[in-house]
Amino acid sequence: MIKSDSINVIGAGLAGCEAALQIASHGIHVKLYDMKPNKKSPAHNSDMPAELVCSNSLKAISVDNASGILKKEMETLGSVVIESAYENQVPAGGALAVDRKHFSEYINKKIISNNLIEYIHSEITEIPNDNITVIATGPLTSENLGEDIKKISGSNGLYFFDAAAPVISAETINFDKVFIASRYGKGSADYINCPMDREQYAIFYNFLISAETALLKDFEKSSVFEGCMPVEVMAKRGFDTLRFGPMKPVGLPDPITGKEYYAIVQLRSENAANSQYNLVGFQTNLKFNEQKKLLKLIPGLENANIERYGVMHRNTYLRSPGFINKFMQVISNSNIFFAGQITGVEGYLESASSGIMAGINAAKMFKDEELVKFPDETIMGSLANYVSGFKGKNFQPMNANFGILPPLENIIKNKKERKAAMAERSINSIKIFENEL
Repeated sequence: MIKSDSINVIGAGLAGCEAALQIASHGIHVKLYDMKPNKKSPAHNSDMPAELVCSNSLKAISVDNASGILKKEMETLGSVVIESAYENQVPAGGALAVDRKHFSEYINKKIISNNLIEYIHSEITEIPNDNITVIATGPLTSENLGEDIKKISGSNGLYFFDAAAPVISAETINFDKVFIASRYGKGSADYINCPMDREQYAIFYNFLISAETALLKDFEKSSVFEGCMPVEVMAKRGFDTLRFGPMKPVGLPDPITGKEYYAIVQLRSENAANSQYNLVGFQTNLKFNEQKKLLKLIPGLENANIERYGVMHRNTYLRSPGFINKFMQVISNSNIFFAGQITGVEGYLESASSGIMAGINAAKMFKDEELVKFPDETIMGSLANYVSGFKGKNFQPMNANFGILPPLENIIKNKKERKAAMAERSINSIKIFENEL
């Protein structure tokens, strides 16, 4: 093991920030490298660390959902992402959505105010060989560093097309044509709903499937990750696909008339001031002018001003099984740890949680202590098991879900009760684990 006076963390996204703060909490000096603001990927806009790109939602809060359990696990371990999310929460029904700008600013303050973290704005093009290093550069890893990663991974990696949804100005929404409600009457009414009848939907659908998309360069093949699929790709799967997906009208009757609609486009607030909204599930690669035309076909958005267009970019993932272990450590080079989406976990929370795991184990290694394996019964432990030990042929990114957890010892047939028992087991396991760290 290389012994020095600090640990490197490359990348100041959610995973990198979690890793850096976890390491610093062990009294270890951290060199946190980020190529922003000097250089940005095609998907990034802000100069701040921990930038949310694809969505401002961190998914469900309730522990009857796997994302809710993961939040509890991360919170138990002192997650800065969860702390910032609750500090900068915006209304979103049962989901934890945040003001993007304030969310990142909060984490930035935590980073720059920590005396043990040296925040260095510089692109790293080669993996350092002088320190223990956590690589958390995400699926948009710069080309030069990506090439160096290939040298140690012995793999060309994986890549998928990924996309972000448009963001519009709230003051340009025609509120006479939309209504505010929560689906099934659960939670507060935090979503703006743009309703369509069958004729309106048909016009919208036919335009969408024939609209011109932006050219994609430097890709060898077309591969779209299911978790962030462009709306135009989804639409081409069939006329009703959107109506059973992001435009699902079920549980959203008009609160005044009680009318049920054929399809609904939902808008979710981007910030605490409710001055911007994003189109839920509308990640897209349409040309900018086509996005303008498409929005004009949505009731209430005929004159909407687009403040950020939807964009598409390549996301790169490692073939992690057999390359990293359950400690998030490279098997062939114990000085290197990986964290975030580049490992094959999918989603903001999942990426951040892997940063916690990598940070804790990098700190353990620095102090010559035994590395720790997260409990199988937890979402965090199960994600580590998946990316390190997937046995199938087609390794794809995985997000938090009940299916990756081991079964209960006692069979519970009732689905709701089974999920509750799994949630209780996970939360108890992470509390015991935290006490033993």
